[in-house]
Amino acid sequence: MKGAGVADRAEDGVVELDCAGLLCPLPVLKARKRLLAMAPGAVLHLRATDPMAAIDLPHFCAGAGHAFLGAEAEGAVTLYRIRRG
Repeated sequence: MKGAGVADRAEDGVVELDCAGLLCPLPVLKARKRLLAMAPGAVLHLRATDPMAAIDLPHFCAGAGHAFLGAEAEGAVTLYRIRRG
């Protein structure tokens, strides 16, 4: 099964989470778990292929107090940027 890889880039406060190949609700659940372990203000870069992530992630951020910084298509994968609240 592809996805769920995590790589920290401590020098710039960015955490990368690969959720490519995972379907709803897994990208949101994995984002929630990872964000809880991050320092406030740190940024999560989440890559996902599930089209529902475009709806689910902004709603999750609004409800959980995180800042949804945007999304950018990278071929079949979309990069979502979230700042931990």
